[in-house]
Amino acid sequence: MALESLFNYYYPRLYNFSRSFLKLEEGIDDILQEVFIKIWEHRKEIKSPDTFNSFIFTISRNLLLNELRRRLNDDKIRNKLYAKSVCEEYLLSEKVELNELKEKIDQLIQELPERQQNIFVLSRVEGLSNREIAKKLNISEKTVEYHITQSIKILKKSLVNLGALSLLYFHLFL
Repeated sequence: MALESLFNYYYPRLYNFSRSFLKLEEGIDDILQEVFIKIWEHRKEIKSPDTFNSFIFTISRNLLLNELRRRLNDDKIRNKLYAKSVCEEYLLSEKVELNELKEKIDQLIQELPERQQNIFVLSRVEGLSNREIAKKLNISEKTVEYHITQSIKILKKSLVNLGALSLLYFHLFL
């Protein structure tokens, strides 16, 4: 009876708190269920009714932070949150810009000397390590490092003319 009264009183408040915290309603019921389970498990530790309000919200906040961390590692949820927080026209404009930039970078990669281009693609596109590239091409790791360094220098120099966003993209994605 007492737990039911607590649930009826706190659930709407915790639900609104959780929704404002997570920005999505998915999973809130599961989190709140866990909050009340923790309250029940720790009921003997509750010393004063005066501190219960902060106790229940602290438990909620901690569980919400755990859920938020989990969600931020989930690409689908991260994209949903991003879409809710950014204007749709901006997203479309940003996609167009990034696609144009990607095309320009791809074009610049195609203009690299053949050996550098091959090594750069193996490293940055296929994700091979310098050791794997050296073994595959029967060259030294130092040669691989040299060609990658030279490729990056050439690409950076070309990207300076495209502006700061280009350099940022280059550093983040290549």
